[in-house]
Amino acid sequence: AFVVMQGPPSEQELLERAHLTDKLELRIGVKDDVPGVALRDDETGQYSGFDIDIAYMVASDLGFRRSQVRFFPIEPEDRSKMQARDDDHFVTVDLVVSTYSVTKEREELPRVTFSAPYLLTEQSVVTLKGFPMVQSLEDLRGKAVCTLGTSTSQTAVAKAGANVSGKNRLSECITGLVDKRYDAVTTDAAMLAGFVFADPLHRLQHHDIGLEAVEAWGINTGGNEDLRTLVNLSLYRSLNNPNDQRWEEAFERNLRVEQPINLPQEIAEDQ
Repeated sequence: AFVVMQGPPSEQELLERAHLTDKLELRIGVKDDVPGVALRDDETGQYSGFDIDIAYMVASDLGFRRSQVRFFPIEPEDRSKMQARDDDHFVTVDLVVSTYSVTKEREELPRVTFSAPYLLTEQSVVTLKGFPMVQSLEDLRGKAVCTLGTSTSQTAVAKAGANVSGKNRLSECITGLVDKRYDAVTTDAAMLAGFVFADPLHRLQHHDIGLEAVEAWGINTGGNEDLRTLVNLSLYRSLNNPNDQRWEEAFERNLRVEQPINLPQEIAEDQ
């Protein structure tokens, strides 16, 4: 008997095993209310932002044209279930590209399969201008703080003794802050930065709270291991191919432009 050497699967084999070869559209769950990250234009229905650019980059490498990509808004707690909203019902998406930080707890959930990180950021705090300097979460003890429910930020700020309100939409937190219903908003700096940048009246102040922990955003492929391998290939090439500037351009266009007005907080690492 002779042994047939099995090499690693080809990309075509991976696409077949990931059940992508017969798909006419790629469904992607994203945020829809965070400027600079993922924002849906109410008039045109078009999405824009860093997560959107990364989603298009990965989709293109999977063989899908832009016209074949469909975005669906997904709530924080539905990212692990791959369930996004399509008007009055839910649809199962193929990918979740939605500021989803990789954590051990999440990786143990049945339908969570994270790619390698595509963005590194950290938790920070935004207040109205004139609020005392916030240098740690403990400075928010007893204060009314809004964050995203089921997010990594919620646990940390609750431990620090703040009165935490968890919302499904970050835009609701920012609206509440401007209306003075909350003293502060906390979540990942790359998300908060867009609101600071987009506020025409410049009412918001970004605070660096000096947390050591990195928030590493990953793409959830919903238990589809072959799809994860393909997503990682796309990210790997984007990192290592000097001619592939799509990630860098997405960072420049969406995040680096927001940096000056968000000092002293670094929005995200530029690689």
